[in-house]
Amino acid sequence: MAKYIFVTGGVVSSLGKGITAASLGRLLKSRGVNLTVLKCDPYINIDPGTMSPYQHGEVFVTEDGAETDLDLGHYERFIDINLSKNSNITTGKVYWSVISKERKGDYLGATVQVIPHITNEIKSRIRRAGKEKNIDVVIVEIGGTVGDIESLPFLEAIRQIGIEEGDKNVFFIHVTLVPHLGKTGELKTKPTQHSVKELRSIGIQPDMIVCRAELPVPQELRDKIGMFCNVNPEAVIENRDVDSIYEVPLELDRQKVDEYVLNKLDLPIGQPDLKEWKAFVEKEKHLKKEVEIALVGKYVDLHDAYISVVESLRHAGIFHDALVKIRWVNAENVNDETVNVLLKDVKGILVPGGFGDRGIEGKIRAIQYARENKIPYLGLCLGMQCAVIEFARNVTGLKDAHSVEFNSETRYPVIDLMPEQKDIDEMGGTMRLGVYPCKVKEGTKAYEAYKDELVYERHRHRYEFNNEYRELLTSKGLALSGLSPDERLVEIIEIKDHPFFVASQFHPEFKSRPLRPHPLFRDFIGAALK
Repeated sequence: MAKYIFVTGGVVSSLGKGITAASLGRLLKSRGVNLTVLKCDPYINIDPGTMSPYQHGEVFVTEDGAETDLDLGHYERFIDINLSKNSNITTGKVYWSVISKERKGDYLGATVQVIPHITNEIKSRIRRAGKEKNIDVVIVEIGGTVGDIESLPFLEAIRQIGIEEGDKNVFFIHVTLVPHLGKTGELKTKPTQHSVKELRSIGIQPDMIVCRAELPVPQELRDKIGMFCNVNPEAVIENRDVDSIYEVPLELDRQKVDEYVLNKLDLPIGQPDLKEWKAFVEKEKHLKKEVEIALVGKYVDLHDAYISVVESLRHAGIFHDALVKIRWVNAENVNDETVNVLLKDVKGILVPGGFGDRGIEGKIRAIQYARENKIPYLGLCLGMQCAVIEFARNVTGLKDAHSVEFNSETRYPVIDLMPEQKDIDEMGGTMRLGVYPCKVKEGTKAYEAYKDELVYERHRHRYEFNNEYRELLTSKGLALSGLSPDERLVEIIEIKDHPFFVASQFHPEFKSRPLRPHPLFRDFIGAALK
C-alpha cells in the first residue's frame, strides 16, 4: 500500500514548493524508494494548455500527451521519472468529472456538494496515483497558498486522507517564508506561526515545516517555530537561498529530511546514493568556460515560459564544463536594422516554441542571421517551422512563403495545418500531443547527436511541414534528417553546409535531465563552444 506525503505552502506564493517536493523525491529515490509525484492546481481550467504563458509560464507535456503545470518538469528532471496525465489534478478536471457523473445519474438523486462529492473525486484521483505498480510513496503538492478559497477542497480532501490512511501512512510538509527585515537584521517567525495556525484550523497538523529564508535560520528560531506550531524542532527545516536549485536536495540531505520522513512513515531507510548528483552540483560550481546563447522568443519577459529550455541549456553547458549565459531577445524587436546589434557576438541562437503571429518576422530574421553567419542554431517546434519559412524565402526564392497559421492566403504554404486538425474547432487538448517515434537519417547532425535510428520525442503542435514543398526545398540544400516512421511527417530539418543548424518539430527540452542532457542541446552547445 502506498504512503502519501503532502506538500502545502503558506505566507506567499512561489516559495518553491515544487522544488521542495522534487528534491525530497530525489532523496527518497536515492534510497531505493519507488515513488511518483502529482500536482494539484486549484484553477478552474481543465489544464493550462489554453492559458497565456504570462499567466502560467510553461506548459509541460508528458509522455502520454497531458498538458500540465511546469512543476511536473521539475519533478521529472530532479527524480528522473516520466509522469503521466494522472500527475496533474485541476479543479476544472474535478468539477468536470463530478458534473458529468451527475448528468449520468451516478449519484442516484443526491444533492451534489463540495463535501463529499468534490472531495471524494479529489481523493480518488490522488489514490489512483498510489495504485500504480510498485509505488511505495506518492508525493502530492497542493498549489496555491493556505487561506486561498480555491485550495480549500484540496486541503479538506488531504485532511480526510490523513484520517483514513492513518498516522503511519501520511506525512504533511508545510513550506513557509521566514522573512528577513533588512534594517533590523532580524528573521521573523510570526508569518510562519500564522500560516500554520490557518492550516491547523482546517484540521491539518504539519509533521514538518520547511522555512524558506534568505539567511541561515538559527536553532533558537527553529525551536521557537516548533514550540508555537506543535512540531518537533528536528522537523523545522532551513531551506535558505542557494545559487543553484540543484543544491536543494543536498541541503535537505544535510538536515536528514528524508530519514525523518521515512522514520515517520515506517519505511526502510536504505543507503543513499547521491554520488553522481553531488559531482554534478560540484561541477556546476567550478565551470571553466562560458558561452552566450541568444534565446529569441515572444514571452521573454517571463523566463518561466521557457523554463525547460533554460534548464536543458544549463544541463548541456555543465556537460561541456561551460556556463551558458542566455541573452533574452524579444522577437518583436528584431528587424533588419536591429538584428546585428541584438545578436552581436552570440555563439548560438535558439528559437523556441510558441503560438500566434506576434514576433514571427523577428524570429525569421534571427534565423536568417544564424544561417548566413554560420552561427549554431537550434529550433524547437515553431522554431523549426520558422526555419523552413526562412529557407523557402531566402534560399529557394519563394518570397511570400509562410505558414497558414499566420497567413491563410499565402501563395506558398510551406507550413500547413495537419489534415487531422482541419475539422477540429475546440482549442483545449486537441493538438498532436505526447510522445511519437522519429526515424533519424544516418550521416546527419541529428544522427550524430542521437547515435540511434529510432528515437521517441514529445510533441505539441497543429501545423507541419507541407510535403508539397519537400522536393523543392531539399534540392536547394535543406536536409530532412528526421521523419515519422511512415515518412509522412517531417520531424527534424537541418542545413548541410553549416556548423550546426538543426531544428525539430518536437520539444526535446521536455526530456533533458541534469545527469543526462538531451543530445540535441548537448551538441548545440558543443558547436557553440567551438
